[in-house]
Amino acid sequence: MLHAHLTTLHVVAQILDIFAQQPEQEAALLAGSGITTADLTCANTRITRTQELQVCANGLRERSDLGLELGRRMHISAYGLVGYAALSSATFGDAWQLMLQYPALLGTYFKLDLLIEGELAWVCASDYQHRPELEVFNLEMCLASLKLMCDDLLGQALPLSAAQFRYGEPDYSARYGTSFACPLHFNAERNAFAFHASWLAQPLPLADAVTHRDMLSRCRKQNTEFATRHAWLTRIRQLLSEQLSAPPGLEQLAQQMHCSPRTLRRHLQALGTHYQELLDELRFEQAKTLLGQEDWPICRIAEHLGFSETASFRHAFQRWSGVAPSRFRA
Repeated sequence: MLHAHLTTLHVVAQILDIFAQQPEQEAALLAGSGITTADLTCANTRITRTQELQVCANGLRERSDLGLELGRRMHISAYGLVGYAALSSATFGDAWQLMLQYPALLGTYFKLDLLIEGELAWVCASDYQHRPELEVFNLEMCLASLKLMCDDLLGQALPLSAAQFRYGEPDYSARYGTSFACPLHFNAERNAFAFHASWLAQPLPLADAVTHRDMLSRCRKQNTEFATRHAWLTRIRQLLSEQLSAPPGLEQLAQQMHCSPRTLRRHLQALGTHYQELLDELRFEQAKTLLGQEDWPICRIAEHLGFSETASFRHAFQRWSGVAPSRFRA
C-alpha cells in the first residue's frame, strides 16, 4: 500500500534487529504491513510509509522507548545519497543547508528547520501529519537520529545546549540522556534541540569537493524523480478518494488521468504498487476514520466505501488490519 513517498526497508530492518533476540516476534512485528520475509532479503525492495508505520506501531507495543533506540542506530549512512553528500560538504553549516534543501531524500515525517536565535542554532521538527498515536515515537526517532547525524558529520559528539519537547515527560525519560546530554524541557512550545551556532562554521573532516559535486548532482536527479512520482501519486489518490463509494476501474481512472491504461499501469508499477492495492489503502484509511465515529454503523461504512456486502467489507478489513472492524472500533 502507498502513502506519499516510497522508502527503503532500513527502519523495518533496524526494528527487527532490535528484537533479534526474540525471533518468534518477527511475524508479529510484520503483521498487517504486507511485508514478507522474502521482501527482507531483496536489496531493491521499496515499501511505503503506511507499511513502515505499521511495523513501527507493532514494535512500539513491545517497547515504549523504541523511537529513541531507533534514532540511536540511524547513522548518516542510512540516508543514502543525501547522507554522503552531507558528509562531503565543506562545513557543518553547508551540510545542514543541503539536508534541508532535500527533505524528501531524508524521508522524515516532519518539516525540519534550522533557526538561529542569538548564540544558539535550533534544529526544529514540526508539522507532523501522520498517525497521531505515533507522533511521539516518530519525533524521538527523528531528533535522536538528527543528533547522531551531527556527530557523524563532525567526527565527534556535538555538545548540546538544550532540548525541548512539546509532550509530557515519559516514564523512560532517563534514557533521553544518551542522545540529548543537555537540559531537557518537556511540555515546551516546540520539538527541537540547540547547539552553539559557531559550530556551523566548523570544517568537516570528510569534506571533498569532487565527491560532493558528484553526490549533489545525484541528489538533484533523485529528488526530481521523487517529485514526479509524488505528483502522480497525489493525483491518483485524489481521484480515487473522491469516488470511493463507486470507484472507477483502471481504464476509467486512466481516462481521468489523461493517459492510456498501459501508461497508468507502468506508472503504478514504478511506484511499487497496483490499482487494487492503492484502492485498498484508501478504503482502509477511510474505514479507520469512520470506525472512530459511533454514529456510523458498519453496514453504512461498507456501503460508503463501495462494498456491495457488509461481509465483504469485514473480510477486507480483517485482511488489512489483522482484526475485525468491530474489534478495531472497541
